[in-house]
Amino acid sequence: MPKLPPRILEAAQVVPSARQLAWQEIEFYGFVHFGINTFTNQEWGAGSENPALFNPKKLDCRQWARVFKAAGMRGMVLTAKHHDGFCLWPSEFTGHSVASSPWKEGRGDVVREAAEACKAYGLKFGLYLSPWDRHEMTYGTGEAYNAFYKRQLRELLTNYGELFCVWFDGACGEGKNGRKQEYDWQGYYDLIRELQPNAVISICGPDVRWVGNEAGVCRSSEWSVVPEKIASATTPDLGSRKALMKSKGKLVWHPAEVDVSIRPGWFYHEKEDYAVKPLAKLRDIYYKSVGGNAALLLNVPPTPEGLISQRDVETLISLGAQLQIDFKENLAEGSAVTDTCRLDDAHTGQMALEPGGDTYWHSGPLEKPAELVLDLGDDYDIDKLVLKEHIATGQQIEKFTLYVDKNCTGEGKSQWKELAKGTVIGHKRIFKFTEQRMRRVKLVIEQARGFATLEAWEAY
Repeated sequence: MPKLPPRILEAAQVVPSARQLAWQEIEFYGFVHFGINTFTNQEWGAGSENPALFNPKKLDCRQWARVFKAAGMRGMVLTAKHHDGFCLWPSEFTGHSVASSPWKEGRGDVVREAAEACKAYGLKFGLYLSPWDRHEMTYGTGEAYNAFYKRQLRELLTNYGELFCVWFDGACGEGKNGRKQEYDWQGYYDLIRELQPNAVISICGPDVRWVGNEAGVCRSSEWSVVPEKIASATTPDLGSRKALMKSKGKLVWHPAEVDVSIRPGWFYHEKEDYAVKPLAKLRDIYYKSVGGNAALLLNVPPTPEGLISQRDVETLISLGAQLQIDFKENLAEGSAVTDTCRLDDAHTGQMALEPGGDTYWHSGPLEKPAELVLDLGDDYDIDKLVLKEHIATGQQIEKFTLYVDKNCTGEGKSQWKELAKGTVIGHKRIFKFTEQRMRRVKLVIEQARGFATLEAWEAY
């Protein structure tokens, strides 16, 4: 193993938990902002809204799940309670819920219907529970509110099957003269670990971090190994060698999630029907988030009827169809990869083409740049390449370059031309470029944290 600065050696040894690995494979999932705000045309309710306003007469969570599935999503996160405190399930601990609404004569449960819809369509299910509650009288009293919040959290963790995610929002608009509540974050986390050990705790939590904006913008270098305590979620560089050498404290595996709404707002507003993000924009966000070592959480807000609007449906179905076209046929399947170094014969470059996450190329101690050459066996028109590190062994690659051989015949000397370069590969890196004819592609890994791995190499 090459000699590394102690801080970088520490970074090389940080690996994801089993729950983080499972979450990373989901990649793309939907957010559903739905509640009393849907009926008041607000983004942040005051907590004083009359539950009688909630009456989604055509509510169909199966429609949500169908559309999400068609879009290529693999999960759904529902806002079980937003800042207004109105609960989409009949909580035993407040009357401010669907039980006090005319919907289904007070006997409905949106959380249950959403959970069952996800199960029917093979989607993972997650829940959002706002810590800020503008309706609850104990908010701001300290332990009394934390006890109330944990009782509601326990209801959600025990009554709706397995959850893949519990999503905590850090928003609070009380202001300087408002109620101050110190959240028992560790108590919330402990309850989740006890009752839903496979669920990641997102955004205000230890498993998944906020990317730093709600515009769908991912860093060009989105590192997964970062300091446990960072100055700001918007810091441009969180995990490069330079940034880590300057940082202090424990390093953790804390990958990014890109949360963005399909509309300007997070809840449905009829006036935004003509402001739905177009297919081209959503596709670009997908490529730069899922394809940039992050996950994509796309918000799609149902209408007061309880349905995803037709404009959103059409856009999402188009997105799913486009992604199926984009990644329909992996031209690297059945091809050959040669390498200039390997750990052993069980970790050759060819292993990067084997399906599943258990086989991968491992460089062994990386004393000098490593080269892998993908030979497709024939020349093809290609405009996308996909790389994946074996992140179960950590995030190791720090600098790389891709080259394409201008000689497409497969005979004679190669003529290498730079195609792309970067720092982070991580779980997945998608390179989109102008379509060109190619047969051979070379990956040069110029810098890594001791060793390098490659779990997948795809061409489309």
